[in-house]
Amino acid sequence: MRRDLFDEEHLLFRETVREFMAREVVPHHAQWEKDGIVPREVWKKAGELGMFGFSVPEEYGGAGVTDFRYNAVIVEEIIRNGASGLGFSLHNDVMAPYLVDLTNDEQKQRWLPGFASGELISAIAMSEPGAGSDLQGIRTTALREGDHYLVNGQKTFITNGINADLVVVVAKTDPDAGARGTTLIVVERGMEGFERGRNLEKIGMKAQDTAELFFENVRVPVANRLGPRDGEGFFQLMNNLPQERLSIAVAAVAAAEAVLEETIEYCKTRQAFGRNIGSFQNTRFVLAELATETEIARHYVDKCILALNAGQLDAVDAAKAKWWTTELQTKVIDRCLQLHGGYGYMMEYPVAKAWLDSRVQTIYGGTTEIMKEIIGRSFGF
Repeated sequence: MRRDLFDEEHLLFRETVREFMAREVVPHHAQWEKDGIVPREVWKKAGELGMFGFSVPEEYGGAGVTDFRYNAVIVEEIIRNGASGLGFSLHNDVMAPYLVDLTNDEQKQRWLPGFASGELISAIAMSEPGAGSDLQGIRTTALREGDHYLVNGQKTFITNGINADLVVVVAKTDPDAGARGTTLIVVERGMEGFERGRNLEKIGMKAQDTAELFFENVRVPVANRLGPRDGEGFFQLMNNLPQERLSIAVAAVAAAEAVLEETIEYCKTRQAFGRNIGSFQNTRFVLAELATETEIARHYVDKCILALNAGQLDAVDAAKAKWWTTELQTKVIDRCLQLHGGYGYMMEYPVAKAWLDSRVQTIYGGTTEIMKEIIGRSFGF
C-alpha cells in the first residue's frame, strides 16, 4: 500500500539527511564502532543542517515546528544506514519535550541554542543498577540545601552518557513521598562531584556511548529544576514516555524494512542446489510473512505519528506500538539472518550487525512485559 505520511517538505528534508549520512556518517561509522563513541564534531555538523530541535522556538535557534514527521525521517535514515551509534533520536525525540516544554525563559536562553546547534548534547538519567522499568524504585536523591540541591546516587545504561553536556537526572527530592517525591534536575558537565564511569561494552550498538554516571554531593542550583516545583518529575516522565516509545517503534519498523529489503536481494542471487534460494517455496513463504507483518506495522506506526502530532497519542497506543514493532523487528531480522545461512553470521553482511543492534529494542524504553502490563491495566481489571 502507498505510504502517504509525508508532505513535499519532509521528502526534501529526507534528501538533506540522506546526503549528510552518506557524507559524514557512513564512511566513518565502522571506526566509531571500534572507538565506542561518535565524535562531537558530527553533532555540530548535523546541527548546522537543522537536524536538531525542530520544536525549539526560532529565537533560540530551532525551527519552531512541532511535527514528529521530521523526527521520523531522521530516525529512518539513521536506521537504514545501520548508523546505530548516533544518539540523535535520544536528543530529538526524548529530550526535546523536557527542554522545550518544561523550561522557563531563563533556562531556555541557557540551554536551547546549544541544544539546537548540536553544541550541547543531552541525556536523561533514569535507570539505576537496582531500578530499570520500576521508576518509583530509584534511589538517587536531590535534597534541598537553600538555593541548591545536593545530588547523590548512581545511574547506568545512559545513552549519550559520555558525550552529554546536559543530563536530566531523575531524583528523589522527598524519598518518603512515593511518586510525588520525584523531581527532574539538570546536571551540567563540569559540576563538581559529577563523574562518568565506564563507557559500557554492549553486544550491539557499539558506537553508541552508553555510560554509568555517578553523583557525589553534586551541588546543583534550584534554577536547574525542570518545572515550577518539586515532586512533579514522575508525572512529567509519564507524560513524555509515549513519544519516546513511538520513536523506538519508528526505528523498529525501519530496521525490519531495511533488513527485509536487503534479504530479498540476497535471495535473488544466492545459489543452492543449482538455483537461487528465492525460488524455493519455503523462502518465498518466509519473506511473504515478514513483508506482510512489516507493512501492517508500518501503517499502525504512521497512524501513531499523526496521533502524536494531533496531541492524541496516549500511553496505551504507544505501548502497543512499542512492544509489537520491537518484537517484530527481532523476529524479522532473525528469520532474515537464517535465510543468509552461514553468511548471516559474518559481520561483513548488514544482517549480522542489525541482529546485534536490534536485541535491546524490546528492553529499553520499557520492556515488552511492561508494555503489556500498561495495555492490560487499561481494561480495568
